[in-house]
Amino acid sequence: MTDLSIITVGFQSREYVRELLKSLIAARGDLSIEYFAIDNSMGDGLVEMVEKEFVPLGDERLKITAIQNSENLGFAKANNIGITQSTGRYVLLLNPDMRLNSDTLSNMVAWMDENPQAGIAGCTLKTSVGDIQPHVRRFPTLWDQLVILLKLPHLFPKILNQYVQTDFDYTKTARVDSIRGSFFMIRRSTIEAHGGLDDRFFIWFEEVDYCKQAAAKGIEVWYTTAAECIDFVGRSFSLVGGLQKQKYFTRSMVQYFEKWHPESAWIIKVLRPIALIGAWVAQKIRL
Repeated sequence: MTDLSIITVGFQSREYVRELLKSLIAARGDLSIEYFAIDNSMGDGLVEMVEKEFVPLGDERLKITAIQNSENLGFAKANNIGITQSTGRYVLLLNPDMRLNSDTLSNMVAWMDENPQAGIAGCTLKTSVGDIQPHVRRFPTLWDQLVILLKLPHLFPKILNQYVQTDFDYTKTARVDSIRGSFFMIRRSTIEAHGGLDDRFFIWFEEVDYCKQAAAKGIEVWYTTAAECIDFVGRSFSLVGGLQKQKYFTRSMVQYFEKWHPESAWIIKVLRPIALIGAWVAQKIRL
């Protein structure tokens, strides 16, 4: 069995994937790896670039595959294409705007091997200048999501401190509720237990939903300091306008609450138009 299957879903992210693959090749070490580049956009040449520049570099311990989707399927559904084809003991969902350090993959796989209690895990994420990128979150509650919808953190900057765990110590390995989907390692047994991501989520909330599913089945989610990765934080998704981002985000929020907290989902639905109007106004002001 392959040690590690890595899946990257791209949207207008050819150059980011090129740099990511360069870092991956430098970080492969002694691992056997299969890498899937899945393109959700049409026409930016991501698949052609991967097939021309990187597929020929593969060997018996490194297989690189590029997949072109005929439409934008969203993050969850596109990742599931790779998950279905994967054979690795571990599956790593890795965003295009990540850069691997030379020991990121070997350290992460070694940590997973030594910690069988971890069904899902993320590592230390750092910005391009070396600062810690916070990414551990508690599971969403109605209160904190209403705060986000109504943009209250602009008036009360500390109001989400508990939800975003501002007191979390990123120098210590710990069991957590959820981690960011940009570097999201899943044990094969976890996939066997409940499959891939819920493809009802087009973008956002799919990783926290997966962690929630895991918790419901007694599967643990961990943050570990054993490995580090550089996170350029959403550069590829910056191509999407603010109003469209709000549509994606709030729709996924509604879907999350319909799934896990149906008794309060109607409140999110009622307030969603307010958030969209606010995003529309902000976009017009910027224009």
